[in-house]
Amino acid sequence: MFKKILVATDGSPLSEKAVASAIGLARQHGAELVAFTVARRPPHSYMDGTTIQQTTESENIDKLRLEKAHAMVAAIGERASASGVSCQAQVAHSNQVAESIIAAAEKHASDLIVMASHGRKGIGRLLLGSETQHVLTHSTLPVLVLR
Repeated sequence: MFKKILVATDGSPLSEKAVASAIGLARQHGAELVAFTVARRPPHSYMDGTTIQQTTESENIDKLRLEKAHAMVAAIGERASASGVSCQAQVAHSNQVAESIIAAAEKHASDLIVMASHGRKGIGRLLLGSETQHVLTHSTLPVLVLR
């Protein structure tokens, strides 16, 4: 049924469950997996919600985030390979997480997006929104959300 599955992760324990489920689903369907994460850019101004950082400090933070993101998707690729699943790893460098997930799924011609719901409630959901909700409402592809 599925030929290519994109699993979006942020490395949280809940998204690790989504990764494990995506690997199992890919194995079950003989599908290829795309391990995907977004390395957020550090804020650069007061308007981004932080104090202004020195350029070198901001660049160091950015570099560390990218390294961590690449290591995370590489580890997922290794786990998938150990399970007999072919896996591509991709990192986006953006602050538009949901849009990056949708664009990656379309770029890779994915049949399914798998991701976790972080379950924000109350004022946190109202103020912060939900990347999962955004993907659900804007993607033309099926989305499997795991709790």
